[in-house]
Amino acid sequence: MDVVFIEDLRIETTIGIYDWEKQIRQTVAFDIEMAFDNRVPAASDRIEDTLDYKAVSKRLKQFVGESSFELVETLAERCAEIIQREFGVAWLRLKLSKLGAVTGSRAVGVVIERGRRPD
Repeated sequence: MDVVFIEDLRIETTIGIYDWEKQIRQTVAFDIEMAFDNRVPAASDRIEDTLDYKAVSKRLKQFVGESSFELVETLAERCAEIIQREFGVAWLRLKLSKLGAVTGSRAVGVVIERGRRPD
């Protein structure tokens, strides 16, 4: 199995359960691994044959930047759905970190896997 990844994609959004959090923008960070057979693009050397990580990043920036959720779990799930549906990714692992959310920690968040992991 080949993996295309995006590491430490930082996006400002409205996220949180407390009233004060709903009034501010906070930074979340994504680490994403996506299954993709890279043999075709490696042979053709054409961007059209790849899983375009720039296009995935741009789409997530647009969605997350315009969204407002209480839970990181909900945001992670919606982002996974977008990646699978819009980019045809059969399996992904997504780590969503909410930076500085807990005093004394760099980040808190969730890691989810969706789809069937290819062999």
